[in-house]
Amino acid sequence: MKEINIKHINNLHTDALRSLDFYKQEISILTKRLEELAANNTGLEVAVKIEYFQNQFLIQHNNIDELKHNIHENLKKIENQVKEFAGFITEASATENVVLYNQYLMEEKIINGIRQEFNRFAAKWM
Repeated sequence: MKEINIKHINNLHTDALRSLDFYKQEISILTKRLEELAANNTGLEVAVKIEYFQNQFLIQHNNIDELKHNIHENLKKIENQVKEFAGFITEASATENVVLYNQYLMEEKIINGIRQEFNRFAAKWM
């Protein structure tokens, strides 16, 4: 069985949680910029894209909240198992840890893509 240092798991989760907080703040900033665009542009083409970005920002905000919750739950589970099993965790928890980290990486990729798409849109209509 491959051994993973608990500090490594904790560091990955801490980094992911910190990044998710940053992305959540960034979504708030992008939402404010979107509101400015909506106030200054009333055309149908712009309105459709504004609604699209509003939906995307809301979806990603919710995804971040859910992912943060799942990471916290996984950390609690791992902490309890380390105490209960004399420093070891179950294979299921280790697998869940990997899945959560992969979900974080995917969320990061999605947010970066949406940010780039929004910045192109904003540059066109500001």
